[in-house]
Formats: sequence, structure tokens, C-alpha cells
Amino acid sequence: MSKDDLVVVTGAGGFIGGHLVGYLQQTLGHTKLRAVDSKPLDEWYQTHSGVESLSLDVSQREAAQQASRDARTIYNLAADMGGMGFIETHKAECMLSVLINTHMLMAAKEYGAERFFFSSSACVYAADKQTDANVTALKEEDAYPAMPEDGYGWEKLFSERMCRHYREDYGLKTRIARYHNVYGPHGTYDGGREKAPAAICRKVIEAKASGRHEIEIWGDGEQTRSFMYIDDCLIGTTRLTDSDFIEPINVGSDELVSINRLVDIVEKLAGVTLKRRYKLDAPKGVRGRNSDNTLIKKVLNWAPSVRLEDGMEKTYRWIHDEMASGQDSRVNRAPRIAVG
Repeated sequence: MSKDDLVVVTGAGGFIGGHLVGYLQQTLGHTKLRAVDSKPLDEWYQTHSGVESLSLDVSQREAAQQASRDARTIYNLAADMGGMGFIETHKAECMLSVLINTHMLMAAKEYGAERFFFSSSACVYAADKQTDANVTALKEEDAYPAMPEDGYGWEKLFSERMCRHYREDYGLKTRIARYHNVYGPHGTYDGGREKAPAAICRKVIEAKASGRHEIEIWGDGEQTRSFMYIDDCLIGTTRLTDSDFIEPINVGSDELVSINRLVDIVEKLAGVTLKRRYKLDAPKGVRGRNSDNTLIKKVLNWAPSVRLEDGMEKTYRWIHDEMASGQDSRVNRAPRIAVG
């Protein structure tokens, strides 16, 4: 693939998509990029100079066609999603994201795209394999027999199958990454769609600033997860897309931690100790989830390696600075302009 071939990124106004556009342009040297998101441009988390940026709702077929025209490679990251508090209460909205991948696959075939990346999720994994906090790390084959997260997980699993059949029937080189809890700067940290690392950073900052020195934790805090820093996500995404591997694959850290441990890390960064109040009836998802990275190490000779403490330090500092400057909402604010 030439660096001058057109690369399209959908969901580019969001957290991962915004970082991916910058990485493709500034690190990998791609010169022809089209960034697409349904949000108005002034609500994108990041924009990049020298990039064609379009506000299009690619759940609509005509918009997907416009987004895909002349593309050599498509990274489809667009989805209606958020943290556990969102996906457990917006199942219909999450399921409707199937229209995005449907129309993007159709457009990719219509306009002759060569490669198509789909961002799936660890939420596709069977719930009965995630009932213990001391969870056995999930291998790719654990997605079947199917029992994914209701709503969001089913949509991702169905879209994975669509990608497979477009590869088998039409020769489109589809690549599928199952992301495990991506976090980092330039993401959502309030408003209901934020994930645990950003939410805990915000809560600790608020508690320290208010002097209350108390934090609400969803669940009992002993539920476990792995969290992947955004830099690892970008490397894994682009390496997988450029590879010859055709099956879904985990792209996630295998550093398993409890939510209580995550709070410990952020408290240390803030220099504060908080009283913990556990909200046992809050959405909390599966009891334990971790990534088995055996396959990605074999296929790509690489796996995510950024330590949670290191990634959280960068994330905490960014959220702290945003909140200190009064930027405590991701709505109706001008995007950060990255010079490329």
C-alpha cells in the first residue's frame, strides 16, 4: 500500500478514531486521509490539519458511499457506544450500530476498497466464561458458543460475521480486532459514556477538589478487567490491518486488575486517600475479563505492553488539566487541532 493511497477512518471524531487519524498521518506518514464522524466538526475530540474531515452519518447508505469513495483502506471505528453505564441502558441504540458496518461493507465492496478494518470488542465473549474475578484470560475461540453482552456484544459479534462473509464471498480483506477497554487522553470523562479509567480519574479529582474525600464505586470493586493504553491500541490496529491474518484477534492488555486496584493507582497519582462508597446496584458488567495474548504474539510478534500505572498517569494528568481549565464537558466545545 502506498502512503499516497486514500485511507478512510470512520468514528474519527471520537476517542480512538481521532488518535488513529493522527497516528496514520504523523507517525506512519500517510498523506491522503479522510476522517468521518456523525458529530458536527466542532464536537470532534480532535481534528488534524491536512486531513479531509467530513460530518456524515454512515449508518445511512448514501453517507457510507460518500465516505468510502476512492478508498484503498477503511478503518471502521464508528459505533454508538460508551462505558458499562451506557451499554447496559441503551441496548437498542447499540444494536443499531449494525447499520454502520452493513453500509460501510457494502460501500467498500462497491468502490473497490482493498482492506477493511472492523473494531470489535471483548464484549463478544461468552458471559459464562466471565463469572469469576479470577478469570481465565479469554482466548479468541471463547466467543462461541455465543453468549455475548446483550445488545452491544451481539451487534459486534454479528458484524464480525458480516466481515467474514464479505471476505469469503467478495474478496474484501477484512481484519477484526477485539478491543479490551481502551483508555487514554483526549477521551470522554463525563456525561455518561465514559469508561472506568476516565470515570475514576474524574471522580478522584472532584473528590479532592471538593474536600469531601469520598468516591462512589460501581459494584463491590472486586470485579476485574484489563485496560489497554491508546498507544498500544494504535500499533495493534495498524499492524493487524497490514497483516495477512484473517480471523478476529484480541487487541488488549493482559494486565488484570480489580477496580479497587485501579482506584488505588489514581489515588496515588492525586496524592489523596478517599473513603469508598460502593453502589452495588449500579451497572457493572461481567465479574472478570482479561485478554489472552497468545495468538497476537504468535501472529504479529507483538502485544500491548504499556503498564497500567504509566498509562493512567498520562490519562490522569490530561483529565486534571482539562477540568482545571473548566473543560468538564465533551459537548459543544471546539476540538483540539493537531498540526500535521
